[in-house]
Formats: sequence, structure tokens, C-alpha cells
Amino acid sequence: MDNALLNHDLIAITTGNIAVYNFDGETREYLSSSVEYLAVGVGVPANSSVEVPPEVRTDYAICRTQDLTAWEYVPDHRGKTVYNIHSGVAVMVSNLGDYPADTTLLAPGTPYDIWNGTAWVTDTDKKHAADVEAAEHQKAVLTEDARTNISLWQTELQLGVISNEDKASLINWLAYIRELQTLDTNEAPDISWPVPPA
Repeated sequence: MDNALLNHDLIAITTGNIAVYNFDGETREYLSSSVEYLAVGVGVPANSSVEVPPEVRTDYAICRTQDLTAWEYVPDHRGKTVYNIHSGVAVMVSNLGDYPADTTLLAPGTPYDIWNGTAWVTDTDKKHAADVEAAEHQKAVLTEDARTNISLWQTELQLGVISNEDKASLINWLAYIRELQTLDTNEAPDISWPVPPA
């Protein structure tokens, strides 16, 4: 079969087949090619062009221009992970175009990193405050566990029915609690935690 001939409005003036290049109606991204049969008076299908797209380029998508008159290369970073420079939160790129504003390909190294304009740097004050808070929590948990351990012995001591072995254990645990209380959590994360009695 002969090829269709088109006028300047892309309407067939002779019947035949024609190769068309299909693109997404929303993103205008090139999708595929197909051969269409056009009868006289029929135009090319919607969201298609008779112009051959250019060669594929790495990190670019081939798209129709905004006015649909030509093909153009549009940056394509879909599937890549970028990081918000204000929060450090990872974002998966899902749209065509340049990287989202205020993002970088560099991942922060810690939850306490801040962006200095070219790289992530650790905010040592913020990290230290978090270490101190974690140490305070650990100290409270260990102290509460120790107090739970000795509560029965304290009752036995008050009633005068505590055995010598339990009394020795009570003394060891009270010494352990005193050690916990004297710990300076501002030394975090370099704290030497006392070992609980056996």
C-alpha cells in the first residue's frame, strides 16, 4: 500500500499508511511508534506526530515542546533519590524535569547534619543534645529497673525479715543506684555506665 500524503494541517489528501510517533498527552513524552492507515480527510491520531524523534540520550526524555511543534530533550531523573537540604528527608524523583528545588544528590551522614550550601556537616551541638537526652533516658530506665529489683528487699528490711544474703544484695543494688545518680550525662556519648550487681 502507498504512503498517505498529508496537507499542512496533517490531514490525509491521499489514502495510505503513515508512520506516527506517539507521545503522552500529559507529559508529552515520546512513547512509541506505529503505522496508521489514513483515509482521505482523516488526520493523524491525537497525541502523535509524523516527525521522527531524535536519538535517545542518557538522563533525558524525548518530549514534544509545549506548543507541540517539535521534539526536545527534557532532563529525566525519575527513580533517583535526592535529599531536601532543609530537612535531610529523602525524596524519590517521580516527574520529568530538573531535580526538585532545594534538594541534593548527597545523602546526610547523620540525623544531625545540616546543609552548608555545598555539603552536609554535622551540627555537633544538636548531636550532643540528642546524646545527652538519650543518656538521661537510659539513666532513668536503669534506675527504675534497679528500684524495681530492690523493692521486695526494702519491704523485708522494714519488717525485719530480710536474710543476710538479701541484705548484702540490697546494699550492692543501692550502691549501684548511687553510681547511676552521680553519672554526668553531659559526658554523653562517652559515659562509662556502671555494671549492675549480679
